[in-house]
Amino acid sequence: MPYVDGFIVAVPKKKLKAYAKLSKMAGKIWREYGALDYREWVADDVKPGKLTSFPQSVKLKSGETVVFAWITYKSRAQRDRINAKVMADPRLALMNKDNVPFDAARMIYGGFAQLVKV
Repeated sequence: MPYVDGFIVAVPKKKLKAYAKLSKMAGKIWREYGALDYREWVADDVKPGKLTSFPQSVKLKSGETVVFAWITYKSRAQRDRINAKVMADPRLALMNKDNVPFDAARMIYGGFAQLVKV
């Protein structure tokens, strides 16, 4: 059954190009190890809500935007195998909290099993 990892991050608008470059590299690595799809989307119509919203979920600050993304796999087992390889890949070892163009502490992520397909 298909499986998806989803995540939301706050990215400073002035670092969006650097983030996109990093994302393209990461996406190629995930795809190289077998992910079916890797997509990232920048906020276009996400307003703060009264109780919850995408901006509130990542504690969006002035000058930042929201990025919403997902990685698709054939199954949870495949996702677990792929992610283990990705996390061990030396190309991603270069990333740490000092050189990523976003605040990883405010990232929201998780794995999701398919509920409905139309």
